[in-house]
Amino acid sequence: MKHWCSITALICFLLLFAAGRLAVAQEARQKQPVTRILFLLDASGSMLAKWEESDRMAVAKKLLAGLTDSLEQYQHLEVALRVYGHQFGRERNECKDTRLEVPFAANNKEAIQKKLEQIVPRGNTPITYSLEQSANDFPDEKGARNVIILITDGLESCKGDPCATSLALQRKRIFLRPFVIGIGIEAGQVEELNCIGQYFNAADVRTFQKVLTEIVLQTLSPTTVSVELVDGSGKPVESNVNMTFLNALTGQPEYNFVHYKDASGKADKLDIDALLPYDLVVHTTPPVVARSLGIKPGRHNVFPVTAPQGELHLRQDGPSPYGQLAAIVRQQGSEQTLQVQNFGSRHKYLVGKYDLELLTLPRIYMKGVEIKQGQPTPITIPQPGQLNIPSDLQGYGSIYSLEEDGTQRWLHNLPEQSSRITLALQPGNYRLVYRMKSAHASKFTDVKDFTIRSGATTTVKIFNR
Repeated sequence: MKHWCSITALICFLLLFAAGRLAVAQEARQKQPVTRILFLLDASGSMLAKWEESDRMAVAKKLLAGLTDSLEQYQHLEVALRVYGHQFGRERNECKDTRLEVPFAANNKEAIQKKLEQIVPRGNTPITYSLEQSANDFPDEKGARNVIILITDGLESCKGDPCATSLALQRKRIFLRPFVIGIGIEAGQVEELNCIGQYFNAADVRTFQKVLTEIVLQTLSPTTVSVELVDGSGKPVESNVNMTFLNALTGQPEYNFVHYKDASGKADKLDIDALLPYDLVVHTTPPVVARSLGIKPGRHNVFPVTAPQGELHLRQDGPSPYGQLAAIVRQQGSEQTLQVQNFGSRHKYLVGKYDLELLTLPRIYMKGVEIKQGQPTPITIPQPGQLNIPSDLQGYGSIYSLEEDGTQRWLHNLPEQSSRITLALQPGNYRLVYRMKSAHASKFTDVKDFTIRSGATTTVKIFNR
């Protein structure tokens, strides 16, 4: 009976443990980062200008108040309100006129709506200083998605550089992306706002409302991406390759994946934060880079990347006395090492031509080796022979290869402490030049020519004289 109770208790424990692990795993999957949206509102004097049936500020207040109502449906979202140009009149020329009126908090729509009612446009347009101060508005929380929505009807009026400031703050990840809504902006001024962030032109009140809604959807809607690795004819035949989504501003990796496609050849969907700008690196050999991915938020994006590959197969006839023989692989005409590949292995390369330097003795150089799509390219070299020097002498010597044109090329120095070696050499004709340490004149140099045959040992003796 006690034994049965022990078994029952153990089963209960295991079930509880498994349930606990499952709950933790589900909680980890379901946990979402906090998204924080800072509304940066222009309250300079020009916002009192008439706009359709009202003025610019009245429209902005009304639409922002309505937007905060609609944002209540979203979880893991906090909003805040910073205003500039509202504390001092334009005659003061105050370039530090900016204030965080409502800090980030959950369910603070009433505080924002109340503050909006109190704001009266008065002064300048210190966009740069306001962006700098906004860096302190966001809580220091790793993984949070920080967004700024700048609503303005004019350009920087305090000689700052809002574009450089915005870029610097994005690189520091203070915020991921600023959105800029221009009200009554002239065509020639668009570029000065477009460099701050993603620019939207609110030509009329209806467009302004539509833009606000679109920005929120871009910020909060899930976005997915599929990468199709295609061959030269556009067919998605490649897979199982590492891919990195780099932050295009910082160069730092945001996501690392190993590409997958199902049995039907369809690439899977990847969840991507569309607020960041990306460069995609496909880690083929050599890598393929797709810059400035045009990811459309809130939808599924498909990006074909041309990355046709073939296979280089290095092999050697018979056993290798070299030990682990390798080859240096370079793109044709390049001096940069692309890969060091061992003999006996297979490695994929992009379709194209490559130069190989085989680390044999002497080295073998192969120019313009062609890699074709989906095909193996075998490279086979003959089995080397071996040079055997049984003499145990101290001295100075070198081995040279004898070229077909009668020249000689240095290959290898013999150890000074002992001439006794066994050395793997490719088949061919060679020369040994040697002088013993005890010989006190150059005329006592010994020169011997010899031939190395594949798979055979050639013995060369040095005599003490």
